[in-house]
Amino acid sequence: MPEKTPRQRRLWWRLILLILIVAMVAVGFAAWDEMQSSRLQSREFSRLASTLTYRLEPGPSDAILYPGDGPFDKRLGYSALGEFLPRLLKRDYLINQQVRFSPALMNYVEHGLFVPYVEKIQAGLAITDCRGEMLYQYKYPQHLYPDFASIPPVMVNSLLFIENRELLDPKDPKNNPAVDWPRFAKAAYSQIAKYLALPGQSAGGSTLATQLEKYRHSPDGLTVSGAEKIRQMLSASVRAYQGGPDTTEARERIVRDYLNSVPLSAVPGHGEVHGMAEGLRVWYGADFDQVNQTLNSTASDAKSLAERGLALRQVLSLMIAQRRPSHYLSKGRLELAELTDSHIRVLAANGIVDRPLADAALASKAVYRDWVAQPTIVPIVTNKGISLARNRLAAMLNRPLYDLDRLDLSATSTLQADLQVQVSQYLKNLADPAFAAQMGLIGERLLTSKTTDQVSYSFTLFERTADGSRVRVQTDSTNQPFDINEGSKLELGSTAKLRVLTTYLEIIAELHDKYAGKPPAELKKVPVADLDRITQWSLEWLAQNSKDQNLDAMLDAALNRKYSANTGEAFFTGGGMHVFNNFRKEDNNRNPTLKDALRESINLPFIRLMRDIVRYVTYQQPFNREPLLKDDADPRRQEYLARFADREGTNYMMRFWKKYQRKTSQQRLDTFLDSMRVTPQRLAAAHRYLFPEASQETFNAFVRAHSKDDKAAMAKLTDSRLVEMYEAYGPGKYDLPDQGYIAKVHPLDLWMLGYLLKNPGASLKDTLNASRFERQEVYSWLFKSRHQGARDSRIRTMVEIEAFTDIHQRWKRVGYPFDHLVPSLATAIGSSGDRPAALSELVGIIQNDGVRLPTLRIDTLHFAQGTPYETQLISDPDRGQRILPVEVARALKGAMSQVVDAGTARRISGSFKLHDGTPLVMGGKTGTGDNRIESFGAGGRLIGSRSLNRTATFVFYLGDNHFGTLTAFVPGRTAEAFTFTSALPVQVLKGMAPILMPYLEPGNPNACKAPQVASQP
Repeated sequence: MPEKTPRQRRLWWRLILLILIVAMVAVGFAAWDEMQSSRLQSREFSRLASTLTYRLEPGPSDAILYPGDGPFDKRLGYSALGEFLPRLLKRDYLINQQVRFSPALMNYVEHGLFVPYVEKIQAGLAITDCRGEMLYQYKYPQHLYPDFASIPPVMVNSLLFIENRELLDPKDPKNNPAVDWPRFAKAAYSQIAKYLALPGQSAGGSTLATQLEKYRHSPDGLTVSGAEKIRQMLSASVRAYQGGPDTTEARERIVRDYLNSVPLSAVPGHGEVHGMAEGLRVWYGADFDQVNQTLNSTASDAKSLAERGLALRQVLSLMIAQRRPSHYLSKGRLELAELTDSHIRVLAANGIVDRPLADAALASKAVYRDWVAQPTIVPIVTNKGISLARNRLAAMLNRPLYDLDRLDLSATSTLQADLQVQVSQYLKNLADPAFAAQMGLIGERLLTSKTTDQVSYSFTLFERTADGSRVRVQTDSTNQPFDINEGSKLELGSTAKLRVLTTYLEIIAELHDKYAGKPPAELKKVPVADLDRITQWSLEWLAQNSKDQNLDAMLDAALNRKYSANTGEAFFTGGGMHVFNNFRKEDNNRNPTLKDALRESINLPFIRLMRDIVRYVTYQQPFNREPLLKDDADPRRQEYLARFADREGTNYMMRFWKKYQRKTSQQRLDTFLDSMRVTPQRLAAAHRYLFPEASQETFNAFVRAHSKDDKAAMAKLTDSRLVEMYEAYGPGKYDLPDQGYIAKVHPLDLWMLGYLLKNPGASLKDTLNASRFERQEVYSWLFKSRHQGARDSRIRTMVEIEAFTDIHQRWKRVGYPFDHLVPSLATAIGSSGDRPAALSELVGIIQNDGVRLPTLRIDTLHFAQGTPYETQLISDPDRGQRILPVEVARALKGAMSQVVDAGTARRISGSFKLHDGTPLVMGGKTGTGDNRIESFGAGGRLIGSRSLNRTATFVFYLGDNHFGTLTAFVPGRTAEAFTFTSALPVQVLKGMAPILMPYLEPGNPNACKAPQVASQP
């Protein structure tokens, strides 16, 4: 092939160049045409958007991705679903329905793009009651533009001129709102110029659509990189074309959503500010509706024009402030005012705002709201039921109430709203003496007309359903968020007897299960401790009834055992000797059955029953402690004594810690010396222990300075005597117990002060850890042979503590709410405290034949309804747990019914009747708690008594399916003036019968809806 000539080669290159130029022109023309028409974008983006679908299906989803940490997604709770759902599943909820992403949407989101859907302009917490009636609703933002047409045109035009001028161009229906090509080109050039250090100002290329994506979905609402900007643009493009190639409606929605949700910093005491409506109210104290009305006005008089000018200034300043809201709305207010002026002039020059309005706006001055004189928080309408439901949800989701209200969440409460309101009002009305008298609350052991307003009442009503005990009413008469039912620890008196009786009958059932069926001869050979009366009786009963050892019969016989009510006996309990009293003196010489003692609430039989329970636990194999109590040579005694020393020493250490905490070293020393009866010898012993390295001169000065008020002692404090004492009490001369004995202070008090002087920043934990040896050393005398009596009492104390640890586990199984019991027989009459709601749980177990059903307060939770993250949860219906044998529950239920029929609650008997006159079966237990501090003098003489509070409680079951508790409560020193007993809550409940009965009737129209059941996949 002949070689091409230079001329041919030039022609070839010219042809290639011409083709390239034509191609570039064609590409440029196509690009220009695409910028003008958006034909390609509208087709491809809308085609892609049509595949990005999702649907709600039964069960948990296997195709869903929760969004990242965008502010919008965090506020509405979408980002936290991965945290919320495991918490709720642990609390026995299950996912009933959840959204599944299409494969295309999963792939789209896995590439980091934001899920396209029409986002909510308003959301928040909604709580309905058990019938679907609205109980509480919070909408955020509270004010907004519902649609594009409701926005004043001058606001739309001003916004578009400032931010996105071609957004609503009617000549371009397929316009991609995510890209403003001229601004994008300018922004791209500015970034290149910045990189090449060329002159020129930096320019932003964000459209309103990409700004929405940024402050809603980008992490922290920021664009931190070019990749993040591309993500915003692509996500905004796909979102815009979701409805098809024509984006007219989507672009109008962008304007509306921007004005409704633009972030405008935050205000202390209010929180974040979003949208024009909230911005106008919070920053300027302006009424949103009034501002819109003013901007829409065409009036031209001076006053109207001035109002429009101010409204325009306020709106424009917030539009401008969104660029740096924390700066412009705080320290940069003057700068913001200047920028607003310049924007007004530009808007007027371009015909966006007419000249008279611009002049009025320039003449106006925006005045910021005074948050002290005008607090920004809008009061939330609430009541006790709403507070309880919100607090329950807040605890379940681990969110403060502020955040909870802003979640996109609908929840169904188990409360019956109208009944809750009626009962709450009834309890509040009891403060009125006239109403209280009408309800029968004035009288002996009740109230006087002058004291009705000082008593608080708490009431809870549960309904037993197939899958749980649902709270229908939970309220009290206080105006505080504090909940007496669940948030208190109250001494509820004789209601503890029900717990004691439950434990007793449980033990009887255990012994029946262990020994029933064995022949009498074998039963007689079972080794039993002399003091284990419960086992002794059980074996005897089984032996005597060998032909018919029915558990029901045995439990009935156990309830008919007699216990003395005599008050003449002193009981060793809680580390010392104690005596107890009955409420009525006429009971002191009785010998009632346990059934009678429960019915009439007699104390001493239950003190003795508790002692028998403690002994039963103490002597049970394989942990039989009988040899330990009898044999001083038992090697286990050393272990028990060491544990006693540690426990007793720890108690003293905690007492001394309270004396010294939050004080300087000098203040601690002064406190120690103030508690001493000083003598030179005691001062010497204390000083040499506390300051072992102090010189003789320092020692002398200390002893003399603190003995100067004792002239006789000062006369004997010669230099030689001080030298003698300095040497006599020096380090190593005495051990800690002896040094404390000489100083006449508790040795651990002396040790703690010395430790804190050397370690002034130590915590209580540090101090306890450092004092392990000293706590044993101080009680070393216990181990010496001549102190057997002291050892016996200490070991009895430790054995009793261990027994109450076991009893506590039994109580915990039936709902006791606290982590320990007071290790004293007084626990039988209420000294360990209780909660009304916890007592209700026990009654629910008894009513349900020994099966504990879950206590339900929130039935369903529905997150993100109508969004790609929609998730519905319902309470798990299959979780009943047997706690007590059915026979034990039946026996307790029968005993409780006698309390109402003929006992301390008999005044309410027959008060609850159906329409046909049939009385509802009812049982309960009453209790009165008088919690006070008593002071005793020499010989045990009572020298002072101060009341801390007074309570009276009635815990009950009502019919086949309802149970609850009612408590009357007087806190503080005012309780001194009250003598009411449990007759008060019983009478209050009796007065409530007309309110409750319409809801207790079978098939009543006020009944709650049946709980939702799980959907089948």
